[in-house]
Order: sequence, then C-alpha cells, then structure tokens
Amino acid sequence: MWGDGMRLHELLKDVAKTNLPDMDISLITDNSKKVDVGCLFICIKGEKFDGHSVAAEMLKKGAVAVVVQTDLGLDRQILVSDTREAYGKICAAWFGHPEEKLKLIGITGTNGKTTIANVVKHILTHNGYKVGLIGTIQNEIGDTVIHANNTTPFTFEFMELLSKMVDAGCEYAVLEVSSFGLVQKRIGPAHFKIALFTNLTQDHLDYHKDMEEYYKAKRMLFNICDIAVCCIDDGYGERLFNEITCEKYSYSITKKADYYADVVKIKPNETSFWFCKRDKSHNVTMKMTGQFNVSNITGTIGICLNLGLAIEDILKAIADYKGVRGRCEVIPTGRDFSVICDYAHTPDAIENILQNVRTYTEGRLICLFGCGGNRDKTKRPLMAKAAAKYSDMLIITSDNPRDEDPVAIIDDILVGLEGKDIPYETVVDRKEAIYYALKTARRGDIIVLAGKGHEDYQVLENDVHIHFDEREVVSEGLKLLGN
Repeated sequence: MWGDGMRLHELLKDVAKTNLPDMDISLITDNSKKVDVGCLFICIKGEKFDGHSVAAEMLKKGAVAVVVQTDLGLDRQILVSDTREAYGKICAAWFGHPEEKLKLIGITGTNGKTTIANVVKHILTHNGYKVGLIGTIQNEIGDTVIHANNTTPFTFEFMELLSKMVDAGCEYAVLEVSSFGLVQKRIGPAHFKIALFTNLTQDHLDYHKDMEEYYKAKRMLFNICDIAVCCIDDGYGERLFNEITCEKYSYSITKKADYYADVVKIKPNETSFWFCKRDKSHNVTMKMTGQFNVSNITGTIGICLNLGLAIEDILKAIADYKGVRGRCEVIPTGRDFSVICDYAHTPDAIENILQNVRTYTEGRLICLFGCGGNRDKTKRPLMAKAAAKYSDMLIITSDNPRDEDPVAIIDDILVGLEGKDIPYETVVDRKEAIYYALKTARRGDIIVLAGKGHEDYQVLENDVHIHFDEREVVSEGLKLLGN
C-alpha cells in the first residue's frame, strides 16, 4: 500500500540521480520533529526556519538521507535545484501519484473561491459523481468531512488527501488553490483539467510584496491546466485571459463574453438571471443572493459545461443548492431585524456584500467588522472606506488579532473614516460588539457580521485559538436581550 514505505530510488525517479545505495524509506518529511530512523528528510527553506540548518542533525537522528538545494558537503545528501519542487514529486510518488488518477478542478482568485468550489462539487454530486473537495471551510471526500487548517494543505497532507479520494472512488477533486499554495509548490506535480480565475483585489500583501507579485502567483495555476475559465470583469482577469495560451473561455456579468449573465433580478432570498452562451440563453434561479453570486454561478456553469454536463442538469442542481456556510448566511433571530454572517475580509468583498444587502434593507444597514493581526496593514483603512460606502452605521471590533494589540488594529482601521460622515462605535471585544449590535438594532435593520464567516474560532496571541462561533454568539445575545 502506498505510504507504508518505499525504496529510495523509486522515490527519486522523477527528482534526482544519486550514488547512494537503494534502501527502504519508512517516512518522508520536511518536519524535523518527525524525523526517525529510516526517514528521508527534505530541507525546505521557509520564512522563519531553514531545514538545511539541521540537516546534519537529522542524519544523526537516523535519517537515511537528506534532500538539499545547497551543497552542505554531507555524505548522505541528495542535491536538487529546488527542494520544494522535489518534495512535491516525492510526496506524489509516496502516495502512488493520486494526482494522475483524478480529474482536478482548480479555483483561484481573491474572492469567490469557496462558493464556486462548493457549488461545482454539489452539481457533480447531484449528477451521480463521487467528488472530493479541498477548501477553506473544510475538506470533503464524498460525504465525509475532514477539518481544514489551510485553504491549500501542505504538500504531504495535500497528496495524502488526494490518495484518500482515489481510495474512496472519487472521480473528481475540486480544489480552492491559494496563492500561498502555488508559490510554495504545495500541490506538487498536480495538473488540472480545468482552472478558474475569479478576480484579484488587495489581500495578502504582507506575504506578496505587491499586487504584481500576487497576480503572478495566481497566474501560475494557468500554466498547469488544460482549460481556463476567466472572469474578465476586472483588469487582472482580462489581462490573464489575454496572456494564457491554453484553451480558454471568458465570463462576465458586465459585458459580452463566452459566458455572461443578463437580466439579473435579485431578491432577499432568491436570484434569477439569464445565462448566455453564444446565441443561446438559459434561465437560472438560485437560493443564493447578490450580484457577486451571479458572477460565481456564471463561472460555475462555465466549468461544468466544459466537464461535459448538460445545461439542464447543471441548472437543476443549482436551483436545489441552499448556499455556503458563512457566505451571506442569514442567522435566524426571530425578531423584526436580520443578521447576516459573511466571510468578507477584503475591501472588495466587504463592499460587494454590503452593496448587495443594501438593495433589500428596509431600515438601517449596520456593518460590524475588524481586521486580522499580523496581516497586511495597508488594507485596514481601505476596509473602513469600503464598509462606509453602503452602511448607515459601523461597529469596529476585533477579528483575529493574533500577536498585535487589538486597539492598535482598530486605530489603523479608523484612519479610513477620516472625513467620513458616518456614525460608528468601537468595541474591542467581538462578542460584546455583537451584543451591542443586537441591542441597538431596530425594526427593518440588517446587521452584517463581516470577516469570520464559517470560522468557529478566534486567533489570539501566540497562536492561541479560542472557540468563537458567531451563530452561537448571536443566539446568546438574543437570550440576554429577552423580549
């Protein structure tokens, strides 16, 4: 069985030649804490730790060899040009190349990945296929749910998940592919049948030095796919569509494209539009709401058509879909005001959700949000400006403060409200902030809780995670309010 041990030369077949004798390998890892007798250790250079610094020590611990990209002069070293790339190939070989046994569908972009990935899985499942999913909310193998720590898992875990999907009889795997996952080569030698690009707006500039580097990271996915589906509603999507050379299709909600939406009608709990492809149009109805979801579903249909599904079967599945947890999710209140939970944590995403909700808000639109600590500081005032654009009132609070002072994060956010004529309150504790929002809500108001979405935790100092589910907090707050 794959993963129970392999021979060294077999693992290195697509990686490097070595003069070391062939031998049994009991484990492959880039984690120095896991190294034991019979292990192959791959030295990865990260932001905070370089595996090369402990290579000699790993050999003393019992590793049979170390894979390096810098000549360390060790007797049992295997020199390669890029250890991240080598590790991906080694992990793929360790699990019997599961990436070659699945039809891979990759979704990338700043916003919309989770919705599209989940709807694609739903459509394929609805049409009789067994499907795996790797994404932000959770990983899934058919109906089995597996906790997700990262949008794109690290290399070993990624290949292990694909292997489990193959063993479970999956034919397709739908993957949210992050910029981190692409740059760090976590997906190994995976090649995608279809890749989709949603959009590119400011995010992760604490990691990518600027928007150009962020764009180049996303573009990497389109060098390893057969068919590309690109949203051309922003400049980066249009640029990508013009640059890629594989078979490609454009989609849009603002202009004519290979696939485009027309006659959009948005209601609080339902949306309809005409999906147009060349000279043919098809009426789409869905339980999700918002212009951004019209875009998401237009791209989703484009994917499924290129997988060979009939349009009638695609539309039936979409009409049946109830929505994604933490994406414009209505939290029941039993009161005369409403609460919506959404993952919006970028300026573009928060503007989109608020613009959508504004169209059916009878009273005031109250937006509660914060910004994550140890992340791109430049987007904090931009978040405030975006939130102020469609809101009647703002409640500024914490998100995942991590190792930063929550008050300092809020101060950075408030810079974006200078000169803005909009009432706001700052409540550092997010639970108390939600209680405050509920207490101040009036008949017809809608409260949008932005930033946490599906997350059921908060990240505090020293990476301490505490349980925090906004659905539970709203329920508790309503009980405290009484009648």
